[in-house]
Amino acid sequence: MNPRNSLFKLTTVLGVCVTFLIGISLQAEEKLNTPPEGFTALFNGKDLSGWEGLVGNPKTRAEMSAEDLAKAQKIADEDAHEHWKVKDGVIVFDGKGKNLCTIKDYGNFEMYVDWKIEPKGDSGIYLRGSPQIQIWDPTEEERNAVGSGGIFNNKIHPSSPTECADNPIGEWNTFYIKMVGDRVTVKLNDKLVVDNVVMENYWERDKPIYPKEAIELQNHGNTLYFRNIYVKELP
Repeated sequence: MNPRNSLFKLTTVLGVCVTFLIGISLQAEEKLNTPPEGFTALFNGKDLSGWEGLVGNPKTRAEMSAEDLAKAQKIADEDAHEHWKVKDGVIVFDGKGKNLCTIKDYGNFEMYVDWKIEPKGDSGIYLRGSPQIQIWDPTEEERNAVGSGGIFNNKIHPSSPTECADNPIGEWNTFYIKMVGDRVTVKLNDKLVVDNVVMENYWERDKPIYPKEAIELQNHGNTLYFRNIYVKELP
């Protein structure tokens, strides 16, 4: 066999493989932050449109005058934009500041969100302005070994996930969350970890969860990453 012909064939095969891999990569990037049918993207992949900084909690906000709330919101927004940034289609938190909240309030809904943490990471998803669907490093402490996805602040109803379904630290994880009334279902990486459990009102223990409030990305002073945040409102 002619060595030149062999080299040509090898080069051609390698070229096809590289082109194929680049095509797959580009397709993946195109799909990033693109909602599935019936869902709306809460994050556009470019900036923090639709999001605002955290002011207090549902109880304290309800007690504020419109003027005081507006002033506090302006300060909170400035702080949020200092510490929550968008990079390559990902929301990145630098470990400082407060939660990032949807401007719009949500009642009954389904949502998807991809998240990633670093070693010793600790975070969560607030539903209706209330803590929280837990995110943490399951190797960090004994209590964390149950894994992410539980309704951490429940006292009466179950608070832990049924199994640890976390991917290794540094890899992306996906939550599917459904909230109807005061009940929440959570899948972590396609595994059911919370099945129709009541979410309690952390801010006012003697009351049921608020009927409508913001969705929040919570922080505990760690670097965090979020992407592909989609929501579908339910009746």
